[in-house]
Amino acid sequence: MKSYKKTVSKLIEGSAEESLLNFPLIDSLFGRRARRFGLGMEIPSGPLAYKSEKEPLPLSEQEQMILVAAATGVSGWNFGVPFGPRTPNSHAEFTLRYTGRTAPTAAGLGTTALFYTDDKGCYFVNTRDLQPSAVREMNGSESGLDKILSICRKQTVKISNKRLDLPSQPPHLLPPNLWWANKPGSTIFMPVADAAEECLGLMALMIRHGVTVVDHETGKPAGNLEPFFRSGLLDSAKQYPIAELHATVRECICMELAFMGHNIVLMLQAMGLGGLFFNGVDDLSVMGANADSGNKGLGFRFQRDDRWVTPNSVGLPGVYEALCPPNQPDMRAAVETFVDRKFGSKGAYNPDKPGPWKDSAGVKSSVKPYDPEFVDCMTEVARYIYKKYGKFPGLRTTIMMPGYVQAHHLDTDFYDKYYEEGAYLETHAEHMKRWHS
Repeated sequence: MKSYKKTVSKLIEGSAEESLLNFPLIDSLFGRRARRFGLGMEIPSGPLAYKSEKEPLPLSEQEQMILVAAATGVSGWNFGVPFGPRTPNSHAEFTLRYTGRTAPTAAGLGTTALFYTDDKGCYFVNTRDLQPSAVREMNGSESGLDKILSICRKQTVKISNKRLDLPSQPPHLLPPNLWWANKPGSTIFMPVADAAEECLGLMALMIRHGVTVVDHETGKPAGNLEPFFRSGLLDSAKQYPIAELHATVRECICMELAFMGHNIVLMLQAMGLGGLFFNGVDDLSVMGANADSGNKGLGFRFQRDDRWVTPNSVGLPGVYEALCPPNQPDMRAAVETFVDRKFGSKGAYNPDKPGPWKDSAGVKSSVKPYDPEFVDCMTEVARYIYKKYGKFPGLRTTIMMPGYVQAHHLDTDFYDKYYEEGAYLETHAEHMKRWHS
């Protein structure tokens, strides 16, 4: 805007990083808007018809890493779940990863990761298994920011040399998104989660509390659970339908991925970048379900079954694989891998590994690994679900990618022409001067 209210004095002095570190959270919250019109874009007709007079400008590597850090940066140790009534003399054993990150995760399961794409290729960032060095990694200074970004850089791998292969046409994109989504100069962030690992984590929590998973269609237990009733591990009166388990898995994952996306969007305001959080994209197209017709997407592996309307994504081989067949020999192996991730030599509860407590070894030593009966019970339920649906769990896809964030450089001329004052923040007005001078 040609005149605007100055809200952040730091923007007119110091570095871009200093301005970022001093940007008020409240301005990000109340200054957040979906700002779709970026450099090089065009609205072809209508009352807001406009063609940008500027060329697209890709985000710099530093800009991208700051947004990656907002989504999935390592913030320090998470604190776990401190108490469970079924194990009153020990720390609760629900957490799968003690790696604290910028977005929360149900029971510390931490299945989420991040893909993104730009003009130069597609990338994958996996920070979920990193070992933090402190309770808080970020100290609020530029050196602290450099440390956070360095971690994200080390965990980023390039998986292709081209922008995401996503046709700019329905059904791959909704019609209102065709003019702006995945255009040159933009970066699209794609938070991803493994519903199989999430489901195993929630199943373990339920079994620990004696909850019986039942088939909602038959009203009967999910598998031969009679031995576990007799031993007292399960309570037949505490019933949890498979449909509700699936719904809980999906709800948890959607919230976790939405937190990641919203973190990026808040950071867009602080940096002065345009963009938005949106879901008008076909996730199967993004992952690569149409590879046979020439649209490779991200190149994920898919399974097909006559019981399903759509194919099931089980991950990108060697990069991000769901904890289920065909990535595992069977559901027994999947359960055993899950248990190893929790109690094995590299697991969350290995007393030799550090943690957030002053006496981390003592806290972790109080936790007893699952006994064979517990593992057998988990396996029986998991096998039943896999046999019933042909996949685990019985969701639309095992790998979930329900929402996206696009980031681009804002064309403020468009907003100056059509919108009232206040349509963008001072960070947007000053962005080129601060970040690209």
